[in-house]
Amino acid sequence: MPLDEHRRANRDNWDDRVPIHWDSPVYDVAGFIADPARLSDVVAFDAPLVGEVRGRRLLHLQCHMGKDTLSWARLGAEVTGVDFSEPAIAAARRLSTESGTPGRFVVAELYDSPRVLPETFDVVYTGVGALNWLPDIRRWAEVVAQFVAPGGLFYIREGHPMLWTLDWRQDAALVVHYPYFETAAPIVDDDPNTYAGPGTVAHARTYEWNHGLGEVVTALIGAGLTITGLQEHRDLEWEGLPQMGLEADGRWRLPEEQRDLVPLMYSLWARKPG
Repeated sequence: MPLDEHRRANRDNWDDRVPIHWDSPVYDVAGFIADPARLSDVVAFDAPLVGEVRGRRLLHLQCHMGKDTLSWARLGAEVTGVDFSEPAIAAARRLSTESGTPGRFVVAELYDSPRVLPETFDVVYTGVGALNWLPDIRRWAEVVAQFVAPGGLFYIREGHPMLWTLDWRQDAALVVHYPYFETAAPIVDDDPNTYAGPGTVAHARTYEWNHGLGEVVTALIGAGLTITGLQEHRDLEWEGLPQMGLEADGRWRLPEEQRDLVPLMYSLWARKPG
């Protein structure tokens, strides 16, 4: 799939985020480098759900600066991270070197990554906030399936498509405003800020797509994977809506009266027969 104007704009935006995120207290790169036992919050949550990774080859798709990827390495995996941003991959390699945590990092656009990296892995992993940047969920599932070795595991934890429908400008009611299903036309946003750290980006315009949960599941099954688990979550790592509050365990949740109304994230497990 050629890199169109939408994904090229997204790449420019993510390129601009790298220096902001490197210095951001949210990523706390210095703390990760200083403490060889530290894991990212994302991987600390996901590790019990994924299970033992020691000695296994793990691929992290859309890895950004590699903190999550290298957290898996600290749990014993032999890791490879892939991202379309050259500055992000440069930062990931720097983080690997300065933290003394081994990892391989490859520049590749998601849909082109099997050509750049013609290998299979025991575990293929995708973390939080990745699918919304991709226009075609069926082609994404085909890429995932190509990377999973026979008998291997695919695991993703992602923002729930119901979360992405909600109007984040509302501070009381939960209002469905954006498409739940994948649409040909993307959602356009012009925001020079980033979710982590002070500073603004030069390339503010981004394009995003939602993908319904049924679309994701059907795409993975159609690509030859067997779904073995699906769990929906009521909390997030970040303040996804203005109604949310930060609780003592470090998770953001809706008020009690809204907590059971909508799922905010999901975890999905799939395996390749073999």
